Amino acid sequence: MSGTDAGPANGAERGVPRFLARLGLTRREHVAWAFYDWANSALWTTVITAVFPIYYAKVAAEGLDPRVADGRFTRATTLCLALAAISAPVLGAVADFSGRRKRWLAAFLFVGAAATASMFWIQRGEWLFALVAFGLANLGAIGSMVFYDSLLPHVARADELDRVSSGGYALGYLGGGLLLALNLAWIQRPDWFGLDGADPTLPTRLSFLSVAVWWLVFSIPLFRGVKEPPRTLERDETGAGSPWRVAFTRLWETVRELKRHRHAVIFMLAFFAYSDGIGTIIRMSSLLGSHIGMSQGNLIGAFLLVQFVGMPFAFLFGWAAGRFGAKRMIFVALASFLAATLVASRMSTTREFYLLALLVAASLGGCQALSRSLFASLVPKHKSAECFGLFSSLERFSAILGPLVYGLVLEHSGATGPAVLSVAPFFLVGAVLLAFVDVGAGQRAAAESEREATGA
Repeated sequence: MSGTDAGPANGAERGVPRFLARLGLTRREHVAWAFYDWANSALWTTVITAVFPIYYAKVAAEGLDPRVADGRFTRATTLCLALAAISAPVLGAVADFSGRRKRWLAAFLFVGAAATASMFWIQRGEWLFALVAFGLANLGAIGSMVFYDSLLPHVARADELDRVSSGGYALGYLGGGLLLALNLAWIQRPDWFGLDGADPTLPTRLSFLSVAVWWLVFSIPLFRGVKEPPRTLERDETGAGSPWRVAFTRLWETVRELKRHRHAVIFMLAFFAYSDGIGTIIRMSSLLGSHIGMSQGNLIGAFLLVQFVGMPFAFLFGWAAGRFGAKRMIFVALASFLAATLVASRMSTTREFYLLALLVAASLGGCQALSRSLFASLVPKHKSAECFGLFSSLERFSAILGPLVYGLVLEHSGATGPAVLSVAPFFLVGAVLLAFVDVGAGQRAAAESEREATGA
């Protein structure tokens, strides 16, 4: 049975909580690895999505024209995404050759956590400080995830990839949602926590500090419980020489071998298409909610709904992938996103916005988790960091095209309905490309490439 189509191993190691074993994390190393999703997700929920953008607009950018402030925020975010996209494949190849994936993960983690902690000192009008800290926090999070994802095929057996990846996403939803709920509680009701002093920005600034602490503390299980994969050299490598030179050599060799990994390439193109659609729906959802007159409280409530509903559905998708295959379940997720697009295009009430949130929550974690595990099964293990660097680059660049199309259609039509419908082709193209992916053939090509390159 193919790697992504098999079920989890029966039983769980002693010491693994039953709850986590049911998520598919049946070994202690699975749990240690997956807790980085729990740790890292706090940054995405509290800082990147829910709290920092509002704090930047109201406090850090105070005194700036709102259009100027938004423009600077957009440029800083784009620069950060571009740097991450360009550097990820090279750094991944360096980590593969040197056998230091965990060290590179730690380096990006500490940069990101330090930048997040520094946000505590952002005061009114300090927009430059805010954008530099926000950019470095993003870079740290994105960079660390490249090396974290690259550990998946070394932590999980082929028949465990889907369940372990989905279990990580499920923990990420829970961890990120719990800290966000706590952060929003002390921001909205500081008197409950003794924070209703003279400085009204203190609760928000403390939320940034809490994310940095959460990120660092819950990363400890990964560094203690996950072994660094052994360094694996290709047959024509001696282990000597500059890792950077070898990295570029390996990247060039990978480009030349793309024909051999045809199904991995097709899958990456499919992922580029549907990831663009997913990202656009998520990024535009707050604006759509504002257009129908939703309050900030209802918007935040919908976001928390996505976090907590997303957890069981991520687990459900991992379980279903064991029975029906990851590819089929990604098709199910794409169908749900198409339905969400139709709902969003005709949305006019808060109830319909919550329906949109449910549709996104039902599919988001499962689609992302199974995309990660399916890709891991289609690439050689000794090049996992390099390949996930390329995967990350596609994900970063996919954040550009969808919003661009959405904006052009909105500008031309003057209505949000057609603009939202312009996102649907991204899901359709992704599904068509995914249909041409032969998972078994791709996995055999990856295994053959691994044997020829390393003799393993």
